Amino acid sequence: MHAGSFLVPYIIMLFVEGMPLLHLELAVGQRMRQGSIGAWRTISPYLGGVGIASVVVSFFLSMYYNVINAWAFWYLFHSFQDPLPWSVCPLNGNHTGFEEECEKASSTQYFWYRKTLNISPSIQDNGSVQWEPALCLILAWLVVYLCTLRGTESTGKVVYFTALLPYCVLIIYLVRGLTLHGATNGLVYMFTPKMEQLANPKAWINAATQIFFSLGLGFGSLIAFASYSEPSNNCQKHAIIVSLINSSTSIFASIVTFSIYGFKATFNYESCVNKVILLLTNSFDLEDGFLTASNLEQMKGYLASTYPSRYSEVFPQIKNCSLESELDTAVQGTGLAFIVYTEAIKNMEVSQLWSALYFFMLLMLGIGSMLGNTAAILTPLTDSKVVSSHLPKEAISGLVCLINCAIGMVFTMEAGNYWFDIFNDYAATLPLLLIVLVETVAVCFLYGLRRFESDLQAMTGRTLNWYWKVMWAGISPLLIVSLLVFYLSDYILTGTLRYQAWDASQGQLVTKDYPPYALAVIGLLVASSTMCIPLVALRTFVMRCLRRGGDTAHVA
Repeated sequence: MHAGSFLVPYIIMLFVEGMPLLHLELAVGQRMRQGSIGAWRTISPYLGGVGIASVVVSFFLSMYYNVINAWAFWYLFHSFQDPLPWSVCPLNGNHTGFEEECEKASSTQYFWYRKTLNISPSIQDNGSVQWEPALCLILAWLVVYLCTLRGTESTGKVVYFTALLPYCVLIIYLVRGLTLHGATNGLVYMFTPKMEQLANPKAWINAATQIFFSLGLGFGSLIAFASYSEPSNNCQKHAIIVSLINSSTSIFASIVTFSIYGFKATFNYESCVNKVILLLTNSFDLEDGFLTASNLEQMKGYLASTYPSRYSEVFPQIKNCSLESELDTAVQGTGLAFIVYTEAIKNMEVSQLWSALYFFMLLMLGIGSMLGNTAAILTPLTDSKVVSSHLPKEAISGLVCLINCAIGMVFTMEAGNYWFDIFNDYAATLPLLLIVLVETVAVCFLYGLRRFESDLQAMTGRTLNWYWKVMWAGISPLLIVSLLVFYLSDYILTGTLRYQAWDASQGQLVTKDYPPYALAVIGLLVASSTMCIPLVALRTFVMRCLRRGGDTAHVA
């Protein structure tokens, strides 16, 4: 995805989805004084499933998200080696040259796919659990458990630290990033939108998902936290401040990322040009300095017309160097964190320091996200009389961490990264859109917008602005419906779902079709959370009918 083409939908989505829906969730929590399950049940007895769906999505997210922290620990431990283990290719078995897979790919890709993941050639080859990433995963869960040991109160203090420390690291990185050669190329790329990509619905779905994830919409944690607020609290002001700070941080982090990304692309482009210059200088016995980056294209044409036969011999070895294509090879998700950044870090001076700083920051961000997410699971469990009457808070927290850690071991197998991608792509995207759609419809049309407006006025003493009413009752739900339609039609049109598998013989990713059982898991992931909403509503309806039937029989 082109960054400039992502920025425009991101900012639009912030004002038409992020901010209004954040205000809605905070207002619901503050008004109903309950966690997500109780709050929606108060609005309508048929809506208890919305809160349960949120908890299920949070549970799926915590299953796989801590694997990122495990990888960050693994890279952090390796950051103190000199040279960095991903900066050079290892020697082959007979020490006559470098590992073939590493030479075909790159040292950073080799370290990620072979040393970290030890990835299998396809999702069908499960392989065994890799003990090093598995130990890192246990460590990551141990940290989360120690932070959530005393429930939400202790988590709050840790979150302050995990939220503020990355800002310090980002500022240090910004100063370093902007002084790197080629940083401006990355920034120009970031702020230049490509119009044809704005017409792509995926850009808008990605922007909406990013907003939902970064603000925590639909997970139920916002409603849980807001239920502890004072009833007179100005939740409108909080919604505006939080969403603006959150998005400014995301854009600020993008500036840091793209300045480093520009350095990496420029470095690769210039080394490609230098290789071509060296090849042509040696092949045509030219003087050193005769060919330069500025006259290269012109001289290629001259050599091709003057020495056609010799040039045609050399031509297959001449790489087509392009800064634009280097910038276009954007990697998303885990690849950005563990391949692109490590590629840039290995070319910096004092690379060990920058590597340790970067992975420490990544850990702080990851643990901060995990704490908010774990709180979304623990709050309904500790609120539940059934669970909390039998178990203390520490035991509930320990059980949740232990179960998630045990399931998370699947992601440390040789095919684990393919399963990680399935969870990352499907466990939350569609369910979150559906949950938030039901939430807005429930407040505006089931509970009633006028009634909700008068409740807020009675609580806060402020009238509700027209902007919120227009967004809640019209634009936000309509936009979510259109995104859902695009999302589903895109998958119907593309036919079977596909994934990127690592081919060691080519040293690159190849596209493969998911096997039937993987498609079944994807279907289960989406259905298990979204089906909570209609199933709970149906159960409530049946129970009411039975009760009514029982009452009628009793009267008769």
